[in-house]
Amino acid sequence: MTILIIGYMHPKYDKRVFRTVKVLSKESKIIYQYWTDKEEIEYTENNINYIPIKYTKNIQANPLIKLKNRRKLDKKILEMIKNYNYDILYMHHFLASRPIEPFKIAKKRNKKIIYDIHEYHPENFLNNLAGSKKQLKEKILWRLFEEQLKLSDKLIFVSEEIQKDIYQKLKINKKYYIQKNYAEMAVESIEKNKEISFVGKINRNLDDEKEILKKLIQKGFTFRIIGMESEYFKDIPHKHTNFLPYERMMEELSKSAFSLISFNTVKNRSYKNDIFSLPNKYYDSIATETPVIVKNTFISMAKEVEKYNIGVVINPKNINESVSKILEAYNNYDKLIENIKKYKNEFIWNKEKEEKFINFVLL
Repeated sequence: MTILIIGYMHPKYDKRVFRTVKVLSKESKIIYQYWTDKEEIEYTENNINYIPIKYTKNIQANPLIKLKNRRKLDKKILEMIKNYNYDILYMHHFLASRPIEPFKIAKKRNKKIIYDIHEYHPENFLNNLAGSKKQLKEKILWRLFEEQLKLSDKLIFVSEEIQKDIYQKLKINKKYYIQKNYAEMAVESIEKNKEISFVGKINRNLDDEKEILKKLIQKGFTFRIIGMESEYFKDIPHKHTNFLPYERMMEELSKSAFSLISFNTVKNRSYKNDIFSLPNKYYDSIATETPVIVKNTFISMAKEVEKYNIGVVINPKNINESVSKILEAYNNYDKLIENIKKYKNEFIWNKEKEEKFINFVLL
């Protein structure tokens, strides 16, 4: 069996995308398209045919201009879907300028279609639009999204909340699987510093969280950014690391008392791509035995944190209450670590989860 995996604008080693490539290559031949901004050549290794598609991202461009520029890229991928020999089309995103065509082409060729939905697409796509443009965009996207789902044979979601919300809105009944962003490895925490870490790129608003951090620093905590330095935090005392390989990042994270997972991606506080998200850093934190500090509007994460008692759920708008909650959790830290050790395996990718995923895709 051959599977054509469309990574679209995801880079070669994107955690979620590349996991599907590696796992499914154990049972099937894989044709893997991924994004790059460098000159790379196609090659085959370990049952995987790697196909790079070069595209230079213009981050500063108007969203509609970026969409227009995607047409050449999307045309190349459409040609692959039209002409390559495969049994399953596995979509990790939709083509921005051709959102329906891949599904229609594969369906016409009697190919099985798996749609891996990383984000809440109608809200996430072109999320910088506002006002009437935003409303029109979402109205159009919901129609396109519904058609994509109906043309697909099976659907994969990142959280149960996204799946339930979409199914309720569209009144659809389709086979689905919840594939969370599990950590790749477990780390046993050897040391714990009185430190709060923030993992990843600083491209999100943390204004309220910064005030909380300043008060916690006064209480003896330190703050560290794992992955990069940013001018955004120049007004708050902190340490930082440069980008680290995954294993090193996990090792460093394991030394922190808490991992901060609270931010605003867009101005809209009910943005479902945030509130229903279960990001990699959440799973990585628990896998390193590091309790999490999670914003209360992050429904999916907050529900698990409270269910397993593996961290602190805060309202960043209430700064003093948030600080008190974190200090109280630190005073009862042994209980948090005990619970994390108890439930840790549920947050880590393993053989059992791998087999269930393979069976869903192939059977």
